[in-house]
Amino acid sequence: MKDALVIIPTYNERENIEAMVRRVMSLSHPFDLLIIDDGSPDGTADIVRDLQLEYSNRLHLETRSGKLGLGTAYIHGFKYALRHNYEYIFEMDADFSHNPEDLLRLYNACAKEGYDMAIGSRYIKGVNVVNWPMSRVLMSYFASHYVRVITGMPIQDTTAGFKCYRRKVLETIQLNKIRFVGYAFQIEMKFLTYKYGFKIKEVPIIFTDRTKGVSKMSSGIFKEAVMGVLQMKVNSIFRHFDRYEV
Repeated sequence: MKDALVIIPTYNERENIEAMVRRVMSLSHPFDLLIIDDGSPDGTADIVRDLQLEYSNRLHLETRSGKLGLGTAYIHGFKYALRHNYEYIFEMDADFSHNPEDLLRLYNACAKEGYDMAIGSRYIKGVNVVNWPMSRVLMSYFASHYVRVITGMPIQDTTAGFKCYRRKVLETIQLNKIRFVGYAFQIEMKFLTYKYGFKIKEVPIIFTDRTKGVSKMSSGIFKEAVMGVLQMKVNSIFRHFDRYEV
């Protein structure tokens, strides 16, 4: 059994990817790193290939033919992690909005404190977001509140994309049935983890908006989340969430 794999999807992240790889590789815990690149025309994957010569055993690359969606990238990564026998699997952005140092805190929550999912939370202690306009902060904060009301999840940051899973969570969730591909994917994964009765902890982080590259956020992403949450809740009424320890 291997220990920890950090999954980072990329599309046109050449300005960030080398610095991110080097930061993760320099941490006190030896995380492996999987980059899933969706055919970036800016050469992101080529930079990763060059870095693999330096970090051959710990840096991995999977390339796909085009922009297929955040959710499908993570599902691809989760299946890779399960095939290669990793125990702790992480989601993380490439643009430094997530501080690589916080990987250690998420890891400790699962590996040392016994939680099944650890969430890097912007809202567990007030609002910890840097460089976002107030309109986006409010939209994100109230979107999380809306999701809590509809789903009943006792999670403050329901749309967070910085997480650690124990292997057994991903083995229990039926990955082929994950419906959403945008940011609603983040909500769906938390909702399923919650419904299956796994132990979840929110770890406070400071989220800093990217300073290099272009954001992939759009209004369509939020529309998917708003409407998708209602459908997800309705569908859950007709689904059983029995699990066996794996």
